[in-house]
Amino acid sequence: MSCTLSTRTLVVMPTRDRLLALLVAVTWGLNFPAIHLTLQQFPPFLAVALRFAVIAVPTLLLAPRPRVPVRWLLLYGTGFGVLQFVFLYAAMDAGMPTGLASLVLQSSAPFTVVLAAALLRERVTPRQAVGVLVAVVGLTGIALHRAGLEGGATLVPVLLTLCGGLGWALGNLGNRLATRAAPRESFRLMLWMSVVPPVPMLALSLTLEGPDRITASFDGLTTPTGLAALGGLAFTVLVATVGGSGVWTALMSRHPAGVVAPFSMLVPVVGIGSSWLLLHEATAPAELAWGALVVAGVLLGSTARRRPAGPEPARQPWGTTSAVAIAATPSPRPVSPSPSVVVAETVTGAPTAIDRTA
Repeated sequence: MSCTLSTRTLVVMPTRDRLLALLVAVTWGLNFPAIHLTLQQFPPFLAVALRFAVIAVPTLLLAPRPRVPVRWLLLYGTGFGVLQFVFLYAAMDAGMPTGLASLVLQSSAPFTVVLAAALLRERVTPRQAVGVLVAVVGLTGIALHRAGLEGGATLVPVLLTLCGGLGWALGNLGNRLATRAAPRESFRLMLWMSVVPPVPMLALSLTLEGPDRITASFDGLTTPTGLAALGGLAFTVLVATVGGSGVWTALMSRHPAGVVAPFSMLVPVVGIGSSWLLLHEATAPAELAWGALVVAGVLLGSTARRRPAGPEPARQPWGTTSAVAIAATPSPRPVSPSPSVVVAETVTGAPTAIDRTA
């Protein structure tokens, strides 16, 4: 497959997509208090298994598998579903404050940008780099302030949460690669991603948490604690996973990972605020100031200046490629030396060859 490629291209994220990314950030920020409620009743690894099993069972029965290479689906499910949540839930169960967990997990954004640049050859523009740097400064300021208020987080929960952020970043890459192969199947891809975690997470729960603890966690589900745990589980499944992850997957299919990922830096702003309102965790005006810096960095990194170098093509429909090419000197797109390797074009991030075999 060949097509022309302009020497000067510009990636522009439409306002609608930025608003959708913001909505996902709010949803995922509220997800942390919901996880906290779930962990009051269920052990962490069982909670992850339940979270995805609720989606996996109807998916296996009703949804055809998306036509993407199995390895990308496994990478997506393992990174996003297993590694992210096994470390996050373990960290929160070990005492990681809910608001601080929502902050540290956003290490996934710089992890994603770096991994996408290194492995997918997605270009990081100076504007995006500055935006990510500004947001990271804001996140660091919130982290230092939170650590001081909480008396300092222990090293192990922080390291566990950072590992969860790295797992999320790996899942983002699997998502990106899979949606390139089937950009119109992003929702089914998200559903089938949920098929990956339940079995390994249940095995991990049986091994480390034990049958007795698992059985005891189903007692008292009609108590206020049990009902709150079920409500938190329902929120993580229906709103955060099906709704939020479905929209996130669609956005990743339309835009380079380095453009979408910085929006996840807004999650700790919502997570800290909601934890203060719902769980009475301490907050302070200084955190709001650092949070405003995070917002500024995300907006800077997710927008770009238009250059009048030529006519702009018509807007692409939902589920198609996201790059806006500005006409200049056309040149043929290079072809990957092997069809089993997806090579991202260094400017637009579009694949040059896609292996569609499973």
